[in-house]
Amino acid sequence: MEHIRVPKVEKVRLLDRVSPRRSRVGTLYLTATHTIFIEEEAEVRSETWVLHSLVCSVERQSPTASGYPLVLHCKNFQILHLNIAQEQDCHDVLLSLQRLSQPERYKELYCFSYNSNTDEQERQQEWAALDVTADYNRMGLPNSLWKLSSVNQQYKVSDTYPADLFVPQSAAPPVIIGSSKFRSRGRFPALSYYYKENQAAICRSSQPLSGFSAPCLEDEQMLEAVSAGCSYNKRQTHRHTASVIAQLNAFANRAAGKGYENEDNYSNIKFQFIGIENIHVMRNSQQKMLEVCELRSPSMSDFLEGLESSGWLKHIKAVMDAGIFIAKAIAEEGVSVLVHCSDGWDRTAQVCSVASVLLDPYYRTLRGFMVLAASYIPLFVCRYNHLAGDPKEVSPIIDQMLECTWQLTEQFPCAFEFNERFLITIHSHIYSCQYGNFIGNNQRERRKLGVFEKTHSLWSHLCANQTDYLNPLYRPRHSQAQGLLQPSTAPHCFRFWRGLYNRFDRGMHPRQSVEDYLSTIKEETQQLEQQLASHRVVRQNSVS
Repeated sequence: MEHIRVPKVEKVRLLDRVSPRRSRVGTLYLTATHTIFIEEEAEVRSETWVLHSLVCSVERQSPTASGYPLVLHCKNFQILHLNIAQEQDCHDVLLSLQRLSQPERYKELYCFSYNSNTDEQERQQEWAALDVTADYNRMGLPNSLWKLSSVNQQYKVSDTYPADLFVPQSAAPPVIIGSSKFRSRGRFPALSYYYKENQAAICRSSQPLSGFSAPCLEDEQMLEAVSAGCSYNKRQTHRHTASVIAQLNAFANRAAGKGYENEDNYSNIKFQFIGIENIHVMRNSQQKMLEVCELRSPSMSDFLEGLESSGWLKHIKAVMDAGIFIAKAIAEEGVSVLVHCSDGWDRTAQVCSVASVLLDPYYRTLRGFMVLAASYIPLFVCRYNHLAGDPKEVSPIIDQMLECTWQLTEQFPCAFEFNERFLITIHSHIYSCQYGNFIGNNQRERRKLGVFEKTHSLWSHLCANQTDYLNPLYRPRHSQAQGLLQPSTAPHCFRFWRGLYNRFDRGMHPRQSVEDYLSTIKEETQQLEQQLASHRVVRQNSVS
């Protein structure tokens, strides 16, 4: 509250971006957690609430005859155009929001003050409802080929990895530790997904610190152990190592002391470069795409040319192509794949997750996707600007993973149990900081912050409201819902995700989405079927 210079401003005009004539006059309130606009002239009380944690930037524009404009850009792509009558009020609101939207300490984040009126036991049950470790049991682990290792207890080997990791049975602690010293940030090859149908595995790691130096025996043994973990197809004499960075960047990293595996030093390895751009390119690309979305009345050519020049869909295709390559190597070739980028947490997490969705129908269910998202821990604080920091570290890594999933739902409408609203809700709460699921950059930080003891879980909230997120077209026994998904990545197959990037534009969408319409029809059909069944029972009783 000490950062609020003015808690209430009257006669504020909220402008409609598409149609300025739809502007509304009301009162603006600043609270410890929200900016609230309450319309004065509406017959029915109309309120607009925006979490401070969702505010990305606040821009003061040149004054006009009617007042002093202030534009709020939000991380969920909502834009508020405010016109404040008095200059001093505009200045105070600007400074207040700049500080409120950029917390400097974790304890200032909304999740640590949010109260959902649950007791301590209920809070613990929220976090226990979704067990990532149980997902590995579902895959058939541990088994004779893979074991749960305690080598990283107390985060002594890698402080960015979880304490418990699955590694090959033959990988002894000295081999793991030696490999970690040869890998950036100590991120040695660890299991990400196990395909029990043929025992092939997706493993993740960071780049080796090879540079132009001598090889590392322990790292060679570690990769040999990964290969031995796939014993189904003995005729396959190789495994893939996929670097999801561009080959030119890999050469540059090598000069800086990092690099990639030298095939001469590793037995049975096929190295593959998959060019996905770095976080800076992705950030700039999304910003250019959003600028196109914010055009007031673009022509068709302006919009399409702007979307093309942003390169956004090209990057979505690159992530999708990488996931497809990995999924096919696992399911069709029966070989294990080690995936890495520079430090093994951004692009690596992206493509491993997309590949898992392609391979496993479980991750296409509502609960399964939550399990996948729960195990997906990139640098949330840095990449999503939860705390005041370096803006150059911000990048839409998980946005792209969610969009790849949405693109898949468009190509395979019967294969996914969840709908678009489910993905958009997850996206919003990644940035809202209302729940503790996306706080901290790794497990060590999350435990140190007491996330599991002091915050609530989003997954419990989604499960409680799962009827809102069900896809009426989902058919568990449909061919799309079974086995490996094989999407097309031809350019015409990619769509602009209007439901995410333009969902706050009033008047641009039909009042009821197609999914909602189908859900309504399905519900009405079920009610009619129940009534019909009831009438049949009554008729049978009357006859008898």
